Amino acid sequence: MDEVRKVVQVEGGVVVGHDGSKCAQEALRWAARLARRADVDVHVVRAWSMTTAPHPATWEPGYVPPLPDWEQAVLEELTAHVAAAGLDPAARVTCHVVHRPPVQGLLAAAEGANLVVVGARGRGGFSGLLLGSVSDQLVHHAACPVTVVRTGAGGRDFTTAGAGSAVVGE
Repeated sequence: MDEVRKVVQVEGGVVVGHDGSKCAQEALRWAARLARRADVDVHVVRAWSMTTAPHPATWEPGYVPPLPDWEQAVLEELTAHVAAAGLDPAARVTCHVVHRPPVQGLLAAAEGANLVVVGARGRGGFSGLLLGSVSDQLVHHAACPVTVVRTGAGGRDFTTAGAGSAVVGE
């Protein structure tokens, strides 16, 4: 990697915002099931900064590695989360990492997507909120439809819901 990526451009498919949280894992599983049935690609996107990225292998006290090393560490962590999600092996999943704030990174990816899927709560913020700031901004500003998946919603999966239902949850 010579240059750190700041924008992800996709052509169709489902974009999943993933920050490493439990909500993001559930959103990923939900999106992958939908994408598999619709026969579209899944693009898992993680936006990062040096303060949110895992330390790269080249990190040591007193030395700040170059940005491409940080990007690689983020990509490795995201790839591990995707592998841990236990997705259908037939699902077509690509991992992307972008060096910019989450809302900006996901809004840019949404421009070419058919759908954006995120968890209701991420790593940061206040646990009492019902909707995280990233998901709230996406709902209001994304160029495509947005689905916000709640962790432990206790509802029915949309595949078992009756005709005309829009129930999301597990």
